[in-house]
Amino acid sequence: MQKKYVELIKRATDVKQNSYSPYSKIKIGSALLTNEGNIYVGTNVENASYGLSICAERSAISNAISAGEKSFKAIAIASDFDKFITPCGACRQVLIEFNPEMDIIVSNGKECKIFKANELLKDYFVLK
Repeated sequence: MQKKYVELIKRATDVKQNSYSPYSKIKIGSALLTNEGNIYVGTNVENASYGLSICAERSAISNAISAGEKSFKAIAIASDFDKFITPCGACRQVLIEFNPEMDIIVSNGKECKIFKANELLKDYFVLK
């Protein structure tokens, strides 16, 4: 695995501790790698009105966009589950908007898997 991807997993693992998840008790962290080599992190933020919650992946993307970045290479997603947690459907669509070939690295704390965004969301919606 690429050295930068190992760093992404570590950053995602570290930031998941900042999760605000009083309802699901599921802590998720993400770390997004730009084409320029910068890393932006995000974590899930839940709300009593569940539809207002934001996933870790979209949190990281929002941080990157706020800093003026729009070209992404990879994202790591870390959880404490034994099973691998992949992005939800909304996050898959948001990730694909920026790079259908983006590497999505999922970690359960013991091992990792890598997918391409367009593997996780086939026949995705595009206007471009």
